[in-house]
Amino acid sequence: MDNGVVTFLTDYGIEPLTLAQAVEERGFGSLFLTEHTHIPASRESPWPGGGELPRRYAHTYDPFVALGAMAAVTERITLGTAVSLVNQHDPIVLAKQVASVDRIAGGRFEFGVGPGWNREEMANHGVDPGTRTARMLEHIAALKTIWTSDEPEFHGTFVDFDPLWSFPKPVRVPPVLIGGGGPTVLDRVLSHGDGWIPLRVPLSGLDEFGKRIAELQQRAADAGRGHLPVTIYGAAPKREALESYAAAGVDRVLFELADHGGDDDRGTDATLRELDRLAEVIR
Repeated sequence: MDNGVVTFLTDYGIEPLTLAQAVEERGFGSLFLTEHTHIPASRESPWPGGGELPRRYAHTYDPFVALGAMAAVTERITLGTAVSLVNQHDPIVLAKQVASVDRIAGGRFEFGVGPGWNREEMANHGVDPGTRTARMLEHIAALKTIWTSDEPEFHGTFVDFDPLWSFPKPVRVPPVLIGGGGPTVLDRVLSHGDGWIPLRVPLSGLDEFGKRIAELQQRAADAGRGHLPVTIYGAAPKREALESYAAAGVDRVLFELADHGGDDDRGTDATLRELDRLAEVIR
């Protein structure tokens, strides 16, 4: 089972290249970044985590810019998004951004995606919250068309373009990891994804979660597909927990790094110490 980290990379925390190199040096297999283009000041949409929205949500780097830079200073680790809010992007522009990152990374990029939860954020991008999942799936289909065709065209409900040229192409078609844990998420994984990335599955719920993984793999086999990897966002950083995740059929866990900040290098030092602690768990 692969072990990686995921974080809200902020302007008040550790510097992106320092983080990427530290993750690789400590033996982790992957580094994923979150995405929010902005947070509306209205704060009408309640945070799914409950309570006040943490500061980090409004301070994140653009993940594609940051990951492109991280790719240039790493050699081995997988780099990805967890998750990108694809329905808030122009798919033609996003296709080039993802392809560019993957080229710089030498085929190490994985594309975690989700429909989002902040209704005002979507509305600022012209996205109807009521159709956010349908729009996400159509954007994924359009992206794959651009990545796999020399002269792609696409005609859908939300995306419509005549034949075009868009290069560079990615080194490989980046695996699309579908985020979410709702009752219909496996349908989306099977129809548009190459893997599943659920959020913070509690250890107490692993038996039931393991049944969902078994269902996913059986449905994939019935559809003539191979194994669809499962990545857990926000895994418990305990050795016994890792054994339980593996037994449930999980392929990769992502430990969530806190958004340490502070004057001078205090945030960097705190993050590096946290990485050291996590590295002990996976050894």
